[in-house]
Amino acid sequence: MQIVSYLIYLLASGLFIFGIKRLASPKTARQGNALSVTGMFLAVVITLFDQRVLTFEFIIVGLVVGALIGSVMALKVPMTGMPQMVGLLNGFGGGASALVAFAEYYYIVEHHAVFQESTSITMVLSVLIGAVTFTGSLIAFGKLQGIVTGKVVKYPLQNPVNVLLMLAVVVAGVFVVIDPVGNFDLLVGIVAVSLVLGVLLVLPIGGADMPVAISLLNSYSGIAASMTGFVLSNNMLIIAGALVGASGIILTIIMCKGMNRSLMNVVLGGWESAGGGGPAASVDGQQKTAKSVDAEEAAMLFESAQNVVIVPGYGMAVAQAQHAVRDLANILEEKGINVRFAIHPVAGRMPGHMNVLLAEAQVSYDKLFALEDINDDFNNVDIAFIVGANDVVNPAARHDKNSPIFGMPILNVDYAKTVIINKRSLNVGYAGIGNDLFYQDNSLMYFGDAKSAISKLVNEIKEL
Repeated sequence: MQIVSYLIYLLASGLFIFGIKRLASPKTARQGNALSVTGMFLAVVITLFDQRVLTFEFIIVGLVVGALIGSVMALKVPMTGMPQMVGLLNGFGGGASALVAFAEYYYIVEHHAVFQESTSITMVLSVLIGAVTFTGSLIAFGKLQGIVTGKVVKYPLQNPVNVLLMLAVVVAGVFVVIDPVGNFDLLVGIVAVSLVLGVLLVLPIGGADMPVAISLLNSYSGIAASMTGFVLSNNMLIIAGALVGASGIILTIIMCKGMNRSLMNVVLGGWESAGGGGPAASVDGQQKTAKSVDAEEAAMLFESAQNVVIVPGYGMAVAQAQHAVRDLANILEEKGINVRFAIHPVAGRMPGHMNVLLAEAQVSYDKLFALEDINDDFNNVDIAFIVGANDVVNPAARHDKNSPIFGMPILNVDYAKTVIINKRSLNVGYAGIGNDLFYQDNSLMYFGDAKSAISKLVNEIKEL
């Protein structure tokens, strides 16, 4: 039976690896998801048969309740709510790992079993990382949902306090490893302090940095699961957790590069004004006037274009305008206009947020282009149409050394012949700075809620 278990675990691991590989492209993402789900199903089934399960009643109840909750979430949560749901699921994963490790510790103590040093170490790490992930993810969920402020939250002696708490947890963990049986209270203290640390570490991260925070918390949840796998001597859990942890940290690094920021800068709260949505700031210390167009004027501009690039941002997600954007692309293509979508790696509130929304609206995958694949072609674009994006198209990132986003790779939309920006107002984005793009000679503002404004634009184009 053990040989069969190892073989099935090996098969499940292979499905996880190929599943993650297939997730690298929107075209194969569904297949990747199916492969990973199949691998997890096999892993769960063989674990239930391979391990000494005393009763299946609670397991069955858990499966039924969990399946019902998951089904309701899948059906009810809109695509615009995916970032916060991902953050919440990260927290559940971390919390589960911490609970399992703590339960195993309690079981060994109660039954006077012998602790192995490696088991004690992984128990402490699982409890620590899992608890931090749980509360940190809840704060991330709150920021994305609007329950917690999206701004950078700082307090006196913030970093020294966090460092002292981390040192306290490490010292307590050493004592637990040295004498696991006699330091049960210390482990409880580690759980409590870790829960507090999760809150304190994520609060300083501004809303603009949430894609990085979610990716990092996802990595934490995987590492916690892997540590729990060592606690339970379960090879499958070790492998699955390691895959999630490694892929999460790789994605985090990619996201940081996408903003030209260091991970420490993000974690320590790099943008003081992040999360702000106040009035437009002056540009270069001068008050400038933005030119605007109405739906009829914008329709005439599109009618004469041959090459159009649409740049979606978080404003599209908020307005749930992805279907209206798809309708715009379709009507333009019917008129023989080449339409593409330019996707910035940190547009939205989670990695791949814009890709997910456009895929949900049935936009063809081959029309979606990453920054590095389309940036050099904006000189040949007749109209760059910005839908709710702000900081990721701000030219200040290229020339203003005093700007908080200086050095961040942006989409070169300002190189297009005409730039039309759809926003509700001239308000600043999450970086809290004015956008130079709004005031350029080739830029036109198309004010209004994205969904209704674009629908009106589509109707005007149809009448031409």
